[in-house]
Amino acid sequence: MGVMIAMAAIVMFFISLTSAYIVRQGIGNWDSRTGQYVTDWVSLKVPGILWVNTLLLLLSSVTMELARRRTLERAATAQQFGIDGEQRSVPWLGITTVLGVGFITGQAIAWKDLAAQGIYISTNPSSSFFYVLTVSHGLHLLGGVLALLYASVTTLLARPLETKAIVVDVTALYWHFMDALWIYIFALLLIAK
Repeated sequence: MGVMIAMAAIVMFFISLTSAYIVRQGIGNWDSRTGQYVTDWVSLKVPGILWVNTLLLLLSSVTMELARRRTLERAATAQQFGIDGEQRSVPWLGITTVLGVGFITGQAIAWKDLAAQGIYISTNPSSSFFYVLTVSHGLHLLGGVLALLYASVTTLLARPLETKAIVVDVTALYWHFMDALWIYIFALLLIAK
């Protein structure tokens, strides 16, 4: 329930940013010298590494789902047959964590590339929104990486499989949400320049 409430708050936050983004694009003023409507909005070319970052995040959703299903299968087997079913398997949570850290690293590279071009948060309204949207998502995703680390530790501890399954399931819900949110943000940055 707590994760659902947090996700609702995050949705409201990003809807507010989206609304401000779209409204700000159209704000300008009348230049009486030229007799034209002028705006200070300068479209930002989205760094190419964001495509790689998107791929990393999509792959991380796949590995997260594999981790979730594996944990739920083990819990169901334990409940139905009274056996743990513990066996060596691919460390999907670890792979998801690495992919998530890769995404955040890729975002930092994108920000560094923009800074090298002289594009900062205060350069123009478009760059401001780019940084606010991507940094906000990055911070929320960092929370997801911390949840992944917690889930990884939980699966290694001597806890009931049902507890492990709940922790991984809730983490997967948040992680998939972060993935979908990034797709939305990336599409907004590409389409509503």
